[in-house]
Amino acid sequence: MSRVLLVMLALVLAGCGGGDRTPPRNLDNACSIVDQRPKYLRAMRKTERRWGVPVHVQMAVIHQESKFDGNARTPLRFALGVIPMGRQSSAYGYSQALDGTWDEYRRATGNRRAKRDDIRDATDFMGWYMTQTRQKNGVSLGDARNQYLAYHEGHSGFARGSHRGKAWLMRVADQVASRAALYDQQLRRCR
Repeated sequence: MSRVLLVMLALVLAGCGGGDRTPPRNLDNACSIVDQRPKYLRAMRKTERRWGVPVHVQMAVIHQESKFDGNARTPLRFALGVIPMGRQSSAYGYSQALDGTWDEYRRATGNRRAKRDDIRDATDFMGWYMTQTRQKNGVSLGDARNQYLAYHEGHSGFARGSHRGKAWLMRVADQVASRAALYDQQLRRCR
């Protein structure tokens, strides 16, 4: 009897510790997202207060990067079509931050325990990064399209215009801007 009780207690504690990192349903509706995951909105509002990045911009970039999946990773690469050769990059979590950029964020902010699969840390990272983009490249914090391009290409790549030769990326950035506008309209109605 005591083993059964211990196993049940362990299962309950394990269920409480991890948090829900799965994507919410209906990613096309900002109101639905924040209704299902109120902690997302709290995290994004905190980032907006600290860094000035609007909630709808954060949401649109997270949608593009991870579809709100806290465990998102880049696809595996394969040799000869069958032998796994590792991931395409070290991008991970809600924000799809790379290892090196994440380490730079943790050093710069003193947030040594930050985790990419924690929505609060991921949105804070995005706020920090996008503020850097404004400082280095003059991109408004409300400009979802160009913030996304700089986020994808890096500050130096964006400054060099590396995105201009990538028609697919320009289409994706336009989609991010459209989604940000949609989320902004929806959030104004559901607040």
